[in-house]
Amino acid sequence: MAESKASLSIDGKEVIELPILSGTAGNDVIDIRTLGSTGYFTHDPGFMATSSCESAITFIDGAKGILQHRGYAIDDLAKKADYLEVCYILLNGKAPTSAEYEEFTQIITNHTMVHQKLVHFFHGFLPDAHPMAMLCGVVGAMSSFYHSDLDIHDPEQRIRSAHRLIAKMPTIAAMAYKYSIGQPFVYPRNELNYAENFLHMMFSVPAEEYKVNPIVAKAMDRIFTLHADHEQNASTSTVRLAGSSGANPYACIAAGIASLWGPAHGGANEACLNMLEEIGTVDRIPEYVAKAKDKSDPFRLMGFGHRVYKNFDPRATVMRETCHEVLKELNINDPLLDVAMELERIALEDEYFVSKKLYPNVDFYSGIILKAIGIPTSMFTVIFAMSRTVGWISHWDEMLSQPGQKIGRPRQLYTGEVNREFVPMKNR
Repeated sequence: MAESKASLSIDGKEVIELPILSGTAGNDVIDIRTLGSTGYFTHDPGFMATSSCESAITFIDGAKGILQHRGYAIDDLAKKADYLEVCYILLNGKAPTSAEYEEFTQIITNHTMVHQKLVHFFHGFLPDAHPMAMLCGVVGAMSSFYHSDLDIHDPEQRIRSAHRLIAKMPTIAAMAYKYSIGQPFVYPRNELNYAENFLHMMFSVPAEEYKVNPIVAKAMDRIFTLHADHEQNASTSTVRLAGSSGANPYACIAAGIASLWGPAHGGANEACLNMLEEIGTVDRIPEYVAKAKDKSDPFRLMGFGHRVYKNFDPRATVMRETCHEVLKELNINDPLLDVAMELERIALEDEYFVSKKLYPNVDFYSGIILKAIGIPTSMFTVIFAMSRTVGWISHWDEMLSQPGQKIGRPRQLYTGEVNREFVPMKNR
């Protein structure tokens, strides 16, 4: 890693020299680890100007619309690879050979079953519990089933934990859905691929045979791929922070699930569908577009623009193509899908949206696809968590493999009371 120096001056006096570190791509960073010796710390709410770690997994350049996993462009991966190949790349740093891919898929397939005792955990939830609550609780409980594989300092145990989590997450997610609608659990089938298996466990019932639509399975696989990792976002940072304490991998992933649950993060595509339901019909779109353009109106069009991507979301380009394929294949008559398609047309043509680069993002298209497939909005964030598990566990493993890791301990700017005298209750 290249290195130069920056001088820090306070009140016109040079205080300290700080190293400037350069990675292989992206912005240079100023290493402020020795800043504390001056008596000062930095203040950066939201960590918008702070690099918290070194990572070789994912690179994003929001201004240029670039997203790469281990150096591979996301649109190449989405079009030329399947989700498990992307999982291998994230975990191992390179594309697998055919033999490595076959071995990896076999390992994942062999781990898709869950312990029968784990099934009983679902019966502790009320039927109307949110599926994310079930996912968070059950994944955290998985640590109680693998006592012999919880040594986080053993790379072999870490990778076995990664394989288990990637493999079992679709099974657990589908169980959460089945429990919420009162249907019996459906177990995985080894002859199906990852996306096909998930759809089978979601939608098949004992009373009749279920055939997986290949167009739908392909769309599902792309949704998994396009959500597999996204650098140091809130949930990934949560997993890293939990992992810095030495917590076991299942607890760390459960922490990531809890962070993802928020509507500002993983709940974005669910919020998008809720917005479409609020609009209701195509004839009401002009009213809501006008509200979106009015700065004094609190209404926001969800699924347009992106906090990171200032030009376009590279994932949305691939997702748009898949979205139209699914809608054509299923030929569904749904007013909300009509609203979505008209909103898409306006966003791509209206000068207001084009000038502000408020293009439909990946959440907009993935929400439409999931709606068309028949997946309820309460499951959208669950599917996001399932997809992102490989990213979380890859970052967790990378962090633990780097020497000199310390427990995360942010500083604060204290603004509360000081030196107050405590008066006993009898005298208050």
